[in-house]
Parts: sequence; structure tokens; C-alpha cells
Amino acid sequence: MTEAAMNSGTHISIRGVHKVFQSGGQDVYALKAIDLDIAQGEFVCLLGPSGCGKSTLLNAVAGFSLPTSGEIAVEGTAVTAPGPDRGMVFQEYALFPWMTVEQNIAFGLQIKGEAKTAIQAKVDGLLELLHLQDFRKRYPKDLSGGMRQRVAIARVLALDSPIMLMDEPFGALDALTRRNLQDELLRLWTELRKTILFVTHSIEEALYLADRTVVMTYRPGTLKRDLRVDLPRPRDVASPGFNALKKELSHLLMEEQSRHNQDEFRGAAVD
Repeated sequence: MTEAAMNSGTHISIRGVHKVFQSGGQDVYALKAIDLDIAQGEFVCLLGPSGCGKSTLLNAVAGFSLPTSGEIAVEGTAVTAPGPDRGMVFQEYALFPWMTVEQNIAFGLQIKGEAKTAIQAKVDGLLELLHLQDFRKRYPKDLSGGMRQRVAIARVLALDSPIMLMDEPFGALDALTRRNLQDELLRLWTELRKTILFVTHSIEEALYLADRTVVMTYRPGTLKRDLRVDLPRPRDVASPGFNALKKELSHLLMEEQSRHNQDEFRGAAVD
């Protein structure tokens, strides 16, 4: 057990995590010296420019891709593979197109071997929780992007994982649908108190959702700033406090974007 994991309330502990890929015979650092603790029931957003390693870190916490060195632990147990304690929601919905809404939600429960009556009761409850009752017999192709993402969230909630990992789940949605689903997610989080680690490239989304916003640097991905968002909920995106934090985060991200642009310029000059 890591020292941080032994501290009361720590749910996810990330210590000294590096992730190195091979490209053209050279080592490319995607993540470097990542140290991060996430408390039980906390909502944390990972924010940064494209290519900074946000999704790489999320996949490492999920157990899909293990770090080259360092340790990730959940409640003191090292992450070595995917597990039922961590549910993943992807941007691409990842629904089975040949299954109806209720069949998609029930799938993981069937794999676990739960009784049919228990599955039906849980599916019915989730359909109601996510306002999907009228769509239970529909197929994914018949749903809007926002409705598909509701189904994807319901499928993760069905497994009752204490941790939800979300990789830009609302990134492909229009602005109005995105805000509606952000509000739905906050409602679910308030009711269920899951620990959420959420990847986004949107400053406003991070500030609207998170207890903490963790800013990552351009490659190699390191932690540039860990900002606690001490704003009352529901948050007013037009408030002076919100916009002061938005200005601060925008400045941090522009610094990283400038580094990215300089690297691209140097690469073009060498070519």
C-alpha cells in the first residue's frame, strides 16, 4: 500500500507515474513523474492541450495500459488490469448496435451472472434515473448523441463501480445537449457520490463540473497546476469568480499551447 493510499479518504493514488512509448527507435515520454491523490467521492477534471497525456493517464488508471514505471493504486491495491471497481465512459459511446437500450444496460450484469429479476429491477431503476423509460426498446441508431451517452453512462452505473472514468464523454455533442448532460451528471454524482476522474479540453466544462481541475503540460505530460474550484453549486458561468478562474486556466493552457507551437516550428525547421 502506498503512503498516500493509507491516508484517510484517498480513493485513487498515483505515484511517480511515467509512460514511455517507442517511436522511430526513440523513447517518447507521454507522462512524466505524475503524483496525484483523489479522495473518495471527489470530482476531478484533467485539463490540458491535445497530446498532453490526459487520456493516457486515464487509461492507466483504468488498467488498459499500465505505466512504464510508478504505481497507481485504488484503496491501496495496485492497479494491474481493468476491474469492476472502475467504470469507463468513452466519447464514442461504445454501445452494441444490435442491442436495445435496456439490453445494452443489462449486458454487464448478465456477464456477471446476476439473476434475471435483479437485472430487470436494476435496469428499470436506471432507465428512470436517466429519463430513458420511453426509449428502452430503441436501438442506438435511433437515438441522438446525447441519448446514446445517457445509455453509456447507465451501463457503467449498472455495474455499481465506485469510480467513474470519463474520457471527453460530451466532446462530440452540441453546446445545449452538452450542458444538459453536464447537469445530469452533476445530479447523478450528487445522488450517488461516485469518485469521478473526467478528461476534458474545455476550461468551462472543467470549472462547471469539478471539485478540482488538474492542468497538464504539453508532452511530456506532467502536472502543471492542481486548482481547487471553491465556487458554490450550481455554478454561474457568468459570475466574476467563475470568469476569474477561467482567465487563470486560459493563461496556463496558452503557455502550453505556445510550447507546442514552438516544438512544431522547430520540427518543421529541421525537416
